[in-house]
Amino acid sequence: MKAGIVGLPNVGKSTLFNCLSNAKAQSANFPFCTIEPNIGVVNVPDTRLEKLESLVNPEKVIPATVEIVDIAGLVKGASKGEGLGNQFLGNIRETDAILHVLRCFDNDNIVHVDGSVDPTRDKETIDIELQLRDLESVEKKLDKVKRAAKTGNKEAQKEEAVLIKLKEGLEAGISVRAIALTDDERMDYVKPLQLITDKPVLYVCNVDEDGAANGNDYVEKVKATVANENAEVIFLAVGTEADITELETFEERQLFLEDLGLSEPGSAKLIRGAYKLLNLETYFTAGPKEVRAWTIPIGATAPQAAGVIHTDFEKGFIRAEVISYDDYISYGSEAKVKEAGKMRVEGKEYIVKDGDVMHFRFNV
Repeated sequence: MKAGIVGLPNVGKSTLFNCLSNAKAQSANFPFCTIEPNIGVVNVPDTRLEKLESLVNPEKVIPATVEIVDIAGLVKGASKGEGLGNQFLGNIRETDAILHVLRCFDNDNIVHVDGSVDPTRDKETIDIELQLRDLESVEKKLDKVKRAAKTGNKEAQKEEAVLIKLKEGLEAGISVRAIALTDDERMDYVKPLQLITDKPVLYVCNVDEDGAANGNDYVEKVKATVANENAEVIFLAVGTEADITELETFEERQLFLEDLGLSEPGSAKLIRGAYKLLNLETYFTAGPKEVRAWTIPIGATAPQAAGVIHTDFEKGFIRAEVISYDDYISYGSEAKVKEAGKMRVEGKEYIVKDGDVMHFRFNV
C-alpha cells in the first residue's frame, strides 16, 4: 500500500520526503529504507509499541510501515503531457492514496511557479489536471459500454448510467471521490477504473516556523475549500522539520520541538495520517523474541490477520488468543491477563480490532 506525495513544483514535496527519509525524524530508533530513489518505507510512529516493549523487554521491536512515493511536481497541462505530465500521472495511478502538499507560507526567496502564494488556486490547478485525465479514462470506457447497452444488455445499461454520472461530474470540476454514488456502484463500476480522483486524499499544508504549532490563515482557507470533500487537512513546517532532523541527539530534537510548542514532529502526524488514509490498522504480537506491529486492512478477520504473518497461518487457522491492548498494559503481562480471565479465544469470524495483542493456533 503506497501513498504518493503530490503538488506543484517548489511547494516542499521533496524536502518532506527527505525529512521522512531521515531516521532521526521520528524517534531515537526508527529506521527507514529506500526501495528506489523516490520510494521510501517509513515506520509508523506508535507509542503503544514502546509501552509493550517496556513490559515484555524483547530482543527486538518491529514497527508497522507505510510506503511513501515522492512524485515529480505537476504543472498546468500535465494531462496533455506538459512537463513530466505523463510520468507523473502514471506514478500517481499506482498509489493507493494521495498526500497533496500545498505551500502555505510566504518567502520571497523561494519562487512560486505561478508568481504568488495561493494554496486554493494551487489545489485547483492539480485537481483540474487529474480530473481531465480521469475524464479521458471515463470517456474511453463509456464508448465501449454504450455499444453493449444499445443491444439491451442490462448490466451494460447500469454501467452506462454510472459512467455518465462520472463524466458529468468531472466536466463540472468535481473529483470522483465527491460524486454521489452508491457503495455498490463504486465497487462494481468505479473501482475497476482506478481513477486518480477517486483515491482518498490528505491535504498537507506546508507552513513556516511561526505556523508550526497552530497553522495560519492559509491553512484556514484550505480547510474551508475542502470542507465538502470528506478529506483531512494537516499542517507542518517542512523546512523546520528538516532542521530538526539535522540535530544529533533525540534530547536536542525534543527541546527544539518544545520550543515550537510541539509534542512530536509533524511528520509523525503525517505518517499516521497516511496509514489511516490507506484504511490500515495495527495488531501486535508480543514475546521475548520480538514485539511487532502487523499491518492489516480495517475490517480484517482473524484468519486474514494470521495470513499477514504467513499464508500457512491463514490456511490452517484454528483459533486466535486475543488480549486487548488496554488489558495488556493494565495487567502488565500475558500471564497476569490470563490469571484475570481477560484473554479471549476467537474463531474465524472474529473481526480484529486496532491494538489487539494476538497469538494464533494453526494446523498445516
